[in-house]
Amino acid sequence: MRTSNISGFYKLAAAERLKILQAFAGLTDDELAVLSLKGALDELADRMIENVVGTMPLPLGIATHFRINETDYLIPMAIEEPSVVAAASNAAKMARARGGFHTSSTEPIMIGQIQVTKLSDPSSAKSTVLAHKTAILELANRCDPVLVQRGGGAIDVDVRVIATDSGPQVILHLLVNVKDAMGANAVNTMAESVAPFIEEITGGTVNLRIISNLATHRLARAQAIFARDAIGGEAVVEGILSAYYFAKADPFRCATHNKGIMNGIDAVVIATGNDFRAVEAGAHAYASITGRYLPLTCWEKSREGDLVGTIELPLALGLVGGATTTHPTAKVNVKLLGVRTANELAEIIAAVGLAQNFAALRALASEGIQRGHMSLHARNVAIAAGATGDQIEKVAAILVKERKVRLDRAKEVLETLQ
Repeated sequence: MRTSNISGFYKLAAAERLKILQAFAGLTDDELAVLSLKGALDELADRMIENVVGTMPLPLGIATHFRINETDYLIPMAIEEPSVVAAASNAAKMARARGGFHTSSTEPIMIGQIQVTKLSDPSSAKSTVLAHKTAILELANRCDPVLVQRGGGAIDVDVRVIATDSGPQVILHLLVNVKDAMGANAVNTMAESVAPFIEEITGGTVNLRIISNLATHRLARAQAIFARDAIGGEAVVEGILSAYYFAKADPFRCATHNKGIMNGIDAVVIATGNDFRAVEAGAHAYASITGRYLPLTCWEKSREGDLVGTIELPLALGLVGGATTTHPTAKVNVKLLGVRTANELAEIIAAVGLAQNFAALRALASEGIQRGHMSLHARNVAIAAGATGDQIEKVAAILVKERKVRLDRAKEVLETLQ
């Protein structure tokens, strides 16, 4: 009888866990071998997460042509979706005609939230907290003297009173400069450490003490000019602007607009061992911060008729701590980028997001998204149909020529070739 109620699974060696999976799902020896692959991680995988049986590799590609702040970069991108790396590279090549990308960022300040409940006088409690700001900051900074020595640490306190279904609550924001870390561990520790003092001075009860992934104080920005003649002329410029206005007016379109941006951003975040779920959550929350879900990019036409694109979003990234400093491939990718600070990494990733958005909008406004995507997608369909070796390119070419990139058609073509 199949059961997922497996006592002590976490205590077993990986080989024993795999045997259980084989019996549970009827896996073949070949399927088990695929599942058990650990690649560059090897035994390190067992120390990174729980109940490890193998790894799930992603293709790692390199986006070329990027020039950011007068410096050239090769960008590692880990992603399974076809055409993303090629699109980013092509966009970066077009941006070079007007100097590439220019970026900036704010200080790496993260927010630790402390939720204070059961207050009869929330406004008074807010004033009390602010009156004790110096003491709160001193208490927080005792937790991480090394961070403080490096020029970081808790730097400010902000307090809000919010209305909830259970009544008003006081929300304290502990602002922490985390330097080159993503910051979750440092911020959470500081929030935990000051919580008893907050209860003491307010008379309330502290519930949650945790970092916020909406890092509104930690923003990265990028800007690029795309020469009208280099991208296909005035009609393409107008088409891109029309697509942008559509996204700005309609959340259904905007969701896909921003997803295209995150195609590029997430790929670099993953390649450098950073937390793409935190970045995604922060980006989409930031897109909605006005009360409407809006594009993360802005597109305009210059007086010369060129296309001007900008992007701004929170990017909580780190170069120290976490998988960035333990995952072998992530470490090599960071070295490949040559970045020295988390801010530099954030600015590069913002530029990639802008490039990706431009590439998607240009495709939509001119040839349509499928044409550029089709040849790469056709290879995946050919492989899914069972094609191997030279058959893959032959099947893919026929599917693209017929404009029928479907699994059923790929199987028919493969049978004919065989």
